[in-house]
Amino acid sequence: MQNINEIKKQLFVLLASVFVVMIGFGITLPVLPFYVERLAVEGGASRQSIVLHVGLLTGVYPLVQLIFAPLWGRWSDRIGRRPLVLIGIAGYVIAQVLFGLANSLWLLYAARTIGGILSSATLPVAAAYIADMTTEEERGRGMAWLGTAMTLGVVVGPAVGGMLSHRNWHFNWSYGHFMVDGFSPPFFAAAFLGLLTLLAAMRWLSESLHSREALVSKGEIKGDWRTLVKSLRPLLALAFAGQLTLTIFEGTIALYAQAMFDYGPIEVGAIFVVCGLVMTVFQAGAVGFLSGKIGEIYQIGAGFGLMGAGLALLSTARTPFFVFAFVGLLALGMAFIAPNIAALISKSGSGQSGAALGVQNAVNSLGQASGPLLGGALFVWQINAPYLLSGALLIALALGVAWKAMAERRVAGLEEISEKT
Repeated sequence: MQNINEIKKQLFVLLASVFVVMIGFGITLPVLPFYVERLAVEGGASRQSIVLHVGLLTGVYPLVQLIFAPLWGRWSDRIGRRPLVLIGIAGYVIAQVLFGLANSLWLLYAARTIGGILSSATLPVAAAYIADMTTEEERGRGMAWLGTAMTLGVVVGPAVGGMLSHRNWHFNWSYGHFMVDGFSPPFFAAAFLGLLTLLAAMRWLSESLHSREALVSKGEIKGDWRTLVKSLRPLLALAFAGQLTLTIFEGTIALYAQAMFDYGPIEVGAIFVVCGLVMTVFQAGAVGFLSGKIGEIYQIGAGFGLMGAGLALLSTARTPFFVFAFVGLLALGMAFIAPNIAALISKSGSGQSGAALGVQNAVNSLGQASGPLLGGALFVWQINAPYLLSGALLIALALGVAWKAMAERRVAGLEEISEKT
């Protein structure tokens, strides 16, 4: 039996792995448009195609995650968590190095695809690892810490990318299909962090799936995807709604803030920092504190209500104070939603927590890919539509979740009374 210090060390390494992988995702956000512009123009592509390439390079990552995350999660139930976490971190390192060396658009696409395929093993398998390490009562707290690591990575990543990449750094080295210039340092820094994390994981991260043979002998692990997805359908729908509406906000807030308040990159960046910090603080604090005290479904319902109110009210904001206040409100709601849905899905996986969390990761990726497209279409139709409609959807979901939870509680109370009589 592992002692508490060993468990803490492994948990730290696991959260560091997720944090580093999410840094790599965030690093590309401020750099990618300029990187693509240089490569596209040098490669003879028209300037009109730059926007298309930026969109495709942004979208290919969640697309391959959508395909491969469920497979990684299922494989982790079969061969264990540790090897797949290591594969995910190693794939992340390779992708960052390729991104930093790329001197053509096809290499950027290759790096983005490889990174999406291999690093997509990290998130669902890390969540399954935490599910293995925690009791059902502590599951929400563990998922909250995982969400905190992810959010911190997304916040830190763009800052690192912006600080370490400069168009006016006058150095250039090329060899064959590879080149190093002012856009390369952030990706090399991310690869270095990934390499350190990989070495730490190889040294201190042990296998968590020790009960595999016992589960197989009891017949608790089933291989039917359709049965698994059917049993998780309500929770997956809630996960999709949360990610869809969050990325509707993320994909349109820069356009909205520019049109309504004449905000520039600095002000928009501050909005994202506030959003990320609120999610980080409350996932680590409030959600962790409430774990085991208030049921996950009640926290999810409250989260949808807060997020919906924040989005709807954002359309009414006319001063910076209220913009940031309402963004903080929707971020607070998301802080309650994500870790608690992951905790419930891991509990409902019938011995297939890796596969279940992999399916959830795929659903999240689908929401992340479709949210900006839907948000952009709604923004073109009516500038306030993305926030009013997504806010109304979330408030309706909050009411539905509350009604369902109270109905189940009444049924449970009646059954308890009947048993006593």
